[in-house]
Amino acid sequence: MVADAEKEGTAVWASKNDPRVTRVGRILRKMRLDELPQFLNILRGEMSAVGPRPERPEFVQELEKRIPFYRLRHAVKPGMAGWAMIYQDYAGSIEDSMLRLQYDLYYIKHQSLWLDALILLRAMGQMVRLKGR
Repeated sequence: MVADAEKEGTAVWASKNDPRVTRVGRILRKMRLDELPQFLNILRGEMSAVGPRPERPEFVQELEKRIPFYRLRHAVKPGMAGWAMIYQDYAGSIEDSMLRLQYDLYYIKHQSLWLDALILLRAMGQMVRLKGR
């Protein structure tokens, strides 16, 4: 991100062709390499490799007020790769977050080693095919 990307101090949703992203950041996002620092969180036990993608706390407060059952996605550890990440790009609105919640709840209900392996394989496929935003 560029310096002072959110000058007003207000959290901003990610968007397609986000003007806050630098040229290098755009490449990292395409390859989904911007997610690699989260690997340290996995090693520390704060995240899992697969699970619902964490959301910014500023957005969580609003989403919990506006989307029924949004808190249920916090029933499992957040993950670096998730079912919603495979089927939906970055959430850029409340409506996107509602759809993402449906994918997250599906994952929570059907959680298994097989599903985790499938998600990891598809996430790697997205990296190779440069399917990030």
